[in-house]
Amino acid sequence: MRPLPRLALTSATALVCGLTVLAVPVRAADVPAVHPVAETPALFDDEAGGNANGDDPAIWVHPADPARSLVIATAKEGGLYAYDLSASRVQHVPAPAAPAADDEPGRFNNVDVVYGFGGRDLAVVSDRGRDHVRFYAVDARRAAAGRAPLADVTDPAVPFVFNATQRQVNEAETAYGLAAWKDATGTYVLVSRRHTTTVALLRLKTTAGGRVGYDKVRQIDLPSSFTLPGGASWSPCLEPGELPQVEGMVVDADRDVLYAAQETVGIWRMRADLTGAPVLMDRVRGYGVPGTYDAATEECTYGEDPGFGGEHLTADAEGLTIYHRAGGKGYLLASGQGDSTFSVYRREGSNAHLGRFRVGAGGGLDGAEHSDGAMVLNAPLGRGFGKGLLVVHDGQETPADGERESTGFKFVRWEAVARLHGLAVDTRGWHPRR
Repeated sequence: MRPLPRLALTSATALVCGLTVLAVPVRAADVPAVHPVAETPALFDDEAGGNANGDDPAIWVHPADPARSLVIATAKEGGLYAYDLSASRVQHVPAPAAPAADDEPGRFNNVDVVYGFGGRDLAVVSDRGRDHVRFYAVDARRAAAGRAPLADVTDPAVPFVFNATQRQVNEAETAYGLAAWKDATGTYVLVSRRHTTTVALLRLKTTAGGRVGYDKVRQIDLPSSFTLPGGASWSPCLEPGELPQVEGMVVDADRDVLYAAQETVGIWRMRADLTGAPVLMDRVRGYGVPGTYDAATEECTYGEDPGFGGEHLTADAEGLTIYHRAGGKGYLLASGQGDSTFSVYRREGSNAHLGRFRVGAGGGLDGAEHSDGAMVLNAPLGRGFGKGLLVVHDGQETPADGERESTGFKFVRWEAVARLHGLAVDTRGWHPRR
């Protein structure tokens, strides 16, 4: 998520918590809710809280005792956090310091998990402050004992992902969204670039001393302008010099397919190796709405909605995650950050839309607002999550502590989501370690 330009409101628009949203109900009455059963301690984005701002979670499955599995989550300048399945904090890993006084410090944006790379499981993290991808080995024995399981194994000589110099890195067009995957040819990480439409493919490698690095294979640029029915050209209204960026990404490794959420445009489907032509699978509601940026007011003024947008996602389109079933079946979940809902699409075929839900308050816990990242897993994780787990970012943790900006992560039982739309619960059809 990135801050959008301020908005001059018209009849077609509204402003919700700094996000640009078309005039749709923020909490539509027809969107059913599931309730979290656990939440992580609040993260505070101020000096006292270590500038910790939650963003993206990943689920790591313990190889011998699933009840000892972990949720690993990013907190931007706050670094990386590991939680057990009761949502209690197990470890905090600070982000790297700035290389020099005038340079940007580490800022962890997205995280994913790779199993069995060089005999180790890795938490893979995009460091948008330093324009790196970083790697943390997960120690199963330490996790089983409730001890700090993450150890930094990043090669200290890893190159910038997108930039050539530190001066360019400080301009903040750096590594942003991230998704990891592997096939018979190797282990890969896809990384998007902040404030641009670029997505890069990196191949992981082992370096001296058992450290982990990467080589860039290729990169592509997704479109930044679009031809509407009737022939008019449209681009999302953003601050000058910015293009519609990608953050949420997930790979369906069985099909070699990447799904990438271009925040103010929609969800793309393309080959995971970044060859071939991308297809815009679904559009956000605001797709095609004309907007003009006013430099004097730093605002976008929007016109009437021409009706070319989608019906399911309210910008920003954010966290993507896949629920796997046997036989290549399953579901793609996507966060519509603007109205705090999630859309469910069929994994197979043409990705038919199956329904929407939100994570609402219940059981003494608040809901998830303006969710950025999410991860779902079908594998049973002990008694608490025996039918699967969904973890979502909560961009507005409540109750608030004064005016401190607070975020966190909510844990939801998959069967609660499945009941809403008649979805399957399949705990045996797929496992991330196979």
